[in-house]
Amino acid sequence: MVKSAIDLFYRLLDIVLVVLIGGMAVMVFVNVVMRYAMNSGIPVTEELSRFFFVWLTFIGAVVAHRHNLHMGMETFVAMLGKGGRKLMMGLSDLMIIGCSAVLFIGTWKQLPINNSMTAPVSGIPMSWVYGTGLFTATCIILITAERLIRLITGNVSDAEIAAFAGERHSIEELSERAL
Repeated sequence: MVKSAIDLFYRLLDIVLVVLIGGMAVMVFVNVVMRYAMNSGIPVTEELSRFFFVWLTFIGAVVAHRHNLHMGMETFVAMLGKGGRKLMMGLSDLMIIGCSAVLFIGTWKQLPINNSMTAPVSGIPMSWVYGTGLFTATCIILITAERLIRLITGNVSDAEIAAFAGERHSIEELSERAL
């Protein structure tokens, strides 16, 4: 039940990403055509496409983090045994939580300032643009905390540990090795 709700949430994020990139592409394309053909443009679309890009980047960071697609120090970690890899995974998770907490706190402190400012063309409060740090930090903290808890309780899979070390094996390969 919980897993299906989480999967649904990430499907929704995927849809939001598609809508954002599609909207961005359409707005930029229309402005290019209008500038070329009519020597004018739609100012609000220039502003909104920039805002879409900010949200696209931050939501994409959450989705990438869920799938462990961010860069890591795999060369060093690959030289370690299973225990060393687990230790490095735990330290990495703690650092990720710490950095995400700094992002959350910084965004939270800036929120009143950004809420008092509006975008020049659309009039949207800038907190809607920069507030994405709250969403991103919260999601990354939750994803990482869940993995850290599984690591501490011994419920992290060998496939996850191997992936953390840069080894991209299928689950079938790993289970064959265990036999």
